[in-house]
Amino acid sequence: MERLATVILCGGSSSRMGTDKARLDWDGASAIDRLAGLSRKLGIPMVLTAGADYGLTAVLDASPGQGPCGGILAAALRLRADGYDRALIVAVDAPTLLASDIQPLLEAAGSGAAYEGLPLPMVIDLVAIPPATEASWPLKRLVQVAGLVVLRCGDEARPRLRGANTPEERLRLLADPDAPD
Repeated sequence: MERLATVILCGGSSSRMGTDKARLDWDGASAIDRLAGLSRKLGIPMVLTAGADYGLTAVLDASPGQGPCGGILAAALRLRADGYDRALIVAVDAPTLLASDIQPLLEAAGSGAAYEGLPLPMVIDLVAIPPATEASWPLKRLVQVAGLVVLRCGDEARPRLRGANTPEERLRLLADPDAPD
């Protein structure tokens, strides 16, 4: 049986938000706490933060500031060492994700899955991450090279999947997480 962990990418500078996105309040819980709670709801007890330490198991990027692939590489190295085979990768700026948004990714055949035009969240077999992967790669390149299945996503889920990088986007998600962009 595969061992699955959740990785919350939180290594960005939050410059467009103007404050640490991981600690922002989302209806009474921080983004980190909401995403850790989603992981538990999905039956995934292991939650690891990549890029910063927020009191959960954490790894730092080997190449800070290079992009999200750096966090994925650091997390994959740690998870493989701990006996994990597969990871659900989510961004800290998408704390309104629902279990129903993630379930199709978990159920997809092959080495993992992501949504069309939105490489996060993704599910990936850790062995599918090529050894030549670089921290600076765009996520869509990792999705392609790892051979992830690309799923269509409905308009109602797109705002939750995209998350919030600015205060305005955060306010829109808080007001109505299902509203189209």
